[in-house]
Amino acid sequence: MSRNIVVLVGTQFFKKTFSTKGFLILLGVFIMVLCYVSINSWNAYKTRHHAIKEHQVKARESWENNPDKHPHRMAHFGTFVFRQQHPLSIFDSGIESYTGNAIFLEAHRQNTANFSEASLQTGLVRFGDFSIALLLQLILPLIIFFIGYAAISEEKEKSILKISYLQGAEMKEILLGKTVGLFLISSLFFIPSFLALWGISYLENQTTYNEIIIRTLCITVSYLLFFMILCGITVVVSAQSKNSSKALLSLLGIWLLFFIIIPKMAQTVGNYWYPNLSKIEFKAAVEAEVSKKGDSHDSNDPYFKQLRDSVLKVHKVKDVKELPFNYGGFIMSKGEAQTAEIYKKQYEKLIESYRNQNSITQNLVVFNPFLAVKKISMSLAGTDFDTYVNFLDQTEQYRYKQSQQMNALQMKFISNKAKGSEGKTHVVDKTYWKSFPDFTYQYIPIFQILSKNLLSVISLLFWMLVIILVITRFSNRFKII
Repeated sequence: MSRNIVVLVGTQFFKKTFSTKGFLILLGVFIMVLCYVSINSWNAYKTRHHAIKEHQVKARESWENNPDKHPHRMAHFGTFVFRQQHPLSIFDSGIESYTGNAIFLEAHRQNTANFSEASLQTGLVRFGDFSIALLLQLILPLIIFFIGYAAISEEKEKSILKISYLQGAEMKEILLGKTVGLFLISSLFFIPSFLALWGISYLENQTTYNEIIIRTLCITVSYLLFFMILCGITVVVSAQSKNSSKALLSLLGIWLLFFIIIPKMAQTVGNYWYPNLSKIEFKAAVEAEVSKKGDSHDSNDPYFKQLRDSVLKVHKVKDVKELPFNYGGFIMSKGEAQTAEIYKKQYEKLIESYRNQNSITQNLVVFNPFLAVKKISMSLAGTDFDTYVNFLDQTEQYRYKQSQQMNALQMKFISNKAKGSEGKTHVVDKTYWKSFPDFTYQYIPIFQILSKNLLSVISLLFWMLVIILVITRFSNRFKII
């Protein structure tokens, strides 16, 4: 295979396409839309970031400014935690608009995340946020198909392909050259998008610098592979089509099937096969399970009455007032542990149902490079389902530690003779409120993200290998007329 012929064919295709007025108009419109989307996403992120940061500071101040108080009252006073978005969510918003960003944490109760952006917007949000990733995942593939659908078929119709073949150019050299030329033309669209991506990673490196750079690099490589695959598919379809009209219809059918129909159908099938509990049903299931185990606030509850008798027996006393620690705090700690365990089991069942729903789409990434690059992009941008679940897990761990610390303070400092938690006599010094650390969310490590997206990475590499094999090994099966 002659490299000079490949370069020549690719260069000619690039020059011919670039000189078209319609192409320049399309490129100009795309860049203007890209600029608008980038600026709009940036401003929206900055607004949310500052608002969340401000609310988090106010929530912390409200917690720390509490006066001397009974620990149990403080546990029920609770606090808010907020989900800080990853800077790369400017590039790919993922499911950010559909997930809540604030959770109220209190003792004995696991609240859900609230105040999602989708709940505050019109129904148009269900079509997806207009982000840079959306341009690269849906709009640019369509542009590539429109630019390259006649790459080979038009030359067949005009007998140019036959002349090139008679002059010594092999079919695989022509196919490879057209693919390279189409990729170079496509780069005029995605390079500005990558510049915006890298600009975001440079200016918004609020996490560790190496972490965001690695994420950005992985996103860039994934999209490069994706566009190479699309260019190869476009040229191959054009080569096997009898005329340009058939090639265009075939590519439009591929776009509709792989980019619209299959993703939507996978979600619908997943929801049908693996139904999940509603928010009300989930809370009812947890409360029903808790009622079976016992109520730590009810002194006559059979389970906790038995526990009290065993504690009295171990310490060889007849009344809880004679115990060396506050019995109320002890009971609350046991009740908290019991409630947390019940919630964890029900919560894991709920998350498992969601994962089963997503498994339909996950398994289809092998056959659909669009789903593969979409999953990789969302994961690295910190806007996927796993990141959201990770946030919920960290908030629950924080809530549980906070509640148990309040119970420990009650056991240590509150007298057993205290009746209830009202008044200013049986209280704990307010300095203890400040000693409890503030909530800080930790993003999922890069290696863990890549391991979860291994199938998607393999899918892109597999499709790339298939395209290369088709062009280099089976190109002789394409007709030149």
